[in-house]
Amino acid sequence: MAPERETPSPHVFVLFGATGDLARRKLFPGIYRLAAASRLPDDYAIIGSGRHSPGSDEEFRQTIRDALTKSVDDPDDEILDDVLGRLTFQTSDADDGSDLAAAVRSALDDLGDDARKLVYLSVPPAAMEPMIGMLGREGIADHARLVIEKPFGTDLDSARELDATLKEVVTEDQVFRIDHFLGKEAVQNILALRFANGLLEPSWNRDHLASVQIDIPEELTIEGRGSFYESTGCFRDMISTHLCQMLGFVALEPPVHLDALSLRNEKAKVFEAMRPLDPERVVFGQYEGYRDEDGVADDSTVETFVALEVFVDTERWQGVPFYLRTGKALGAGRRTITLTFRTPPMGRFGENGYGPNELVLELTDSPTVSVDLHAKRPGPAMDLTTATMHLDLSEDDPDDAPLEAYERLLLDVMKGDQTLFTRSDEVDRLWQVCQPVLDAPPEPQPYAVGSWGPEDALTLPGRRGWRLPDA
Repeated sequence: MAPERETPSPHVFVLFGATGDLARRKLFPGIYRLAAASRLPDDYAIIGSGRHSPGSDEEFRQTIRDALTKSVDDPDDEILDDVLGRLTFQTSDADDGSDLAAAVRSALDDLGDDARKLVYLSVPPAAMEPMIGMLGREGIADHARLVIEKPFGTDLDSARELDATLKEVVTEDQVFRIDHFLGKEAVQNILALRFANGLLEPSWNRDHLASVQIDIPEELTIEGRGSFYESTGCFRDMISTHLCQMLGFVALEPPVHLDALSLRNEKAKVFEAMRPLDPERVVFGQYEGYRDEDGVADDSTVETFVALEVFVDTERWQGVPFYLRTGKALGAGRRTITLTFRTPPMGRFGENGYGPNELVLELTDSPTVSVDLHAKRPGPAMDLTTATMHLDLSEDDPDDAPLEAYERLLLDVMKGDQTLFTRSDEVDRLWQVCQPVLDAPPEPQPYAVGSWGPEDALTLPGRRGWRLPDA
């Protein structure tokens, strides 16, 4: 029997950046789908905000309606009308948020004494601190849950300044630093596969594993995000956030409970044990044609590709290299974690040329798991062949509809569940780990669009190479 769903308290959603790309592609579709699944409060209001007005409330609603009809398959008109009917817009900026504060107070009064505030900040890094200061001055942050989009600073110093600004306005239990990769069903499934299976957990260590690869290539180019990429780059955008957080899930020790405190404590221990990155074991790349993109400098040295080696100096992982790779304009769009097992002595079978066993986690919306094994080839001789076992979770449980990442994370914020959100000490430690590369960044090497990055990156994991592209 499915567990009963707890209906959240009435909410006022305050969305900064409500006219931006993220809001159109992720936030409003997430809100619509939660409404369609009856996961939103019975009573709620949505207040979009930004520096520039999109016109009247009706014009704003029409803009969001157009975006939702493009991003949501066959939307229900009744649900869509209900969601949009709760939507208004109020201009604000870091210097003046008085009108917005008045609109929020009015919405809270309409919803009753048990109404809560969820404030979502999707603003450029340079605007984050001033906006947080405004939220404090105007009282909008009082008793609110504050969702912060990455990057959480651009280096160690700026991250600490941002955290100090946050702590002047809110407490840590009010802050939800969102990393949408952690909201993905497949990433959470890492925990279930490992800790619920006696076949896997005993071998999840240095005695049995030779290496771990976390590989997030993207086929897309920067697609009109030139100004953002010029100020951030691939390393800050992906490594210090998404890929390191995934490493934390793979490498953490068994938590006592699967709750926010236990999981985040164990993840923080992993980050504390990570060696600061060695710039000599980091490869930057820039795809050919990047400098021709809008908003990109003609002589830009910003990286669009990163591959690196990192070590976690715990008893479980001592000496096991973790290889992380991500970038734009690569040969495929994938999210793959590969655990490569140590190879037993194979001389008894002759020189067969087969590689080691590998456990491969494909972190798609419909996650799959595969295991490469060796078996006897049919016939009279004792020859080996490679066999692959596949587990398709969507086929095995077709009636289960996973929540999209932003749906899951918005729902968790409403519940006050910080399990899949990043804590301040994690952010600080990851910037410490990454700072040596920021202090001495490698020169980006050119690579062709549709390739797998620079040659130096291809050989980084040694003779075995990367799992992707698939052999």
